[in-house]
Amino acid sequence: MDLLLFQLQAPLASWGEPAVGEFRGTAEYPSLSALIGLLGAALGVRRDDEAAHAALRDGYRFAIGLQSGGELLRDYHTVQVPPRSALKRRPQATRRDELRMPKTELSTILSTRDYRQGAACLIAVQARAAAPHTLQALADALRCPRWVLYLGRKSCPPAAPLWPQLMNEPTLPEAFKRYCTTLNALRAEKTDEGKEPVLEEAAPVIRIAFEDGMDPTLQADISTVRKDRLIRRRGWQLGDRTEHVTFMTPEKAQ
Repeated sequence: MDLLLFQLQAPLASWGEPAVGEFRGTAEYPSLSALIGLLGAALGVRRDDEAAHAALRDGYRFAIGLQSGGELLRDYHTVQVPPRSALKRRPQATRRDELRMPKTELSTILSTRDYRQGAACLIAVQARAAAPHTLQALADALRCPRWVLYLGRKSCPPAAPLWPQLMNEPTLPEAFKRYCTTLNALRAEKTDEGKEPVLEEAAPVIRIAFEDGMDPTLQADISTVRKDRLIRRRGWQLGDRTEHVTFMTPEKAQ
């Protein structure tokens, strides 16, 4: 099967889960809506272009090869906001406009936000019949993105090039394994003055999360419902989808 593969690594990443109250959690790897947003930013899709986001959602299947879930970092967060009554009385186009009022009238919202430290994963993209862009076009956009890419939050930029590659492999495990082997071969060629590699070695995939119909040969160990299927970008409306997960034992990795 034809696939586009790329890597996501960063000191900090935050893959939002459904928010409850003042708590903002994070998964170990990206949600479907996060991947659509990442491709949209690379292509230059505006946030209010609902049709373009829907085309990305319906045009591709995604699989995530988790290399490391990283460590949890929990941040105590405070935000200044005006009261609702003040927001109704005056229009605000920017955050600066929103806070342009006496400080004594501002309120404070407390929240807890989670991040993953040192997480790393590989992303596989498979085009459906209605794909709005070729996999080559997506690869080109990821190499030279139109807008800045980040891993869940603007404070989480990638720490390494995404290195998008087009591959044709019969299964997802073989595709992820070939990607890591090729990247590690490139790493061995890039050394500093002391002949030490300047790139970190690509870790093997320990878990694969994939969508229905992506790899019929891969059997799921767990199937769960995840609320990350984009319905409308405006208002952050998300729906349920089934996600399958397989754990990469030594036998499966061969």
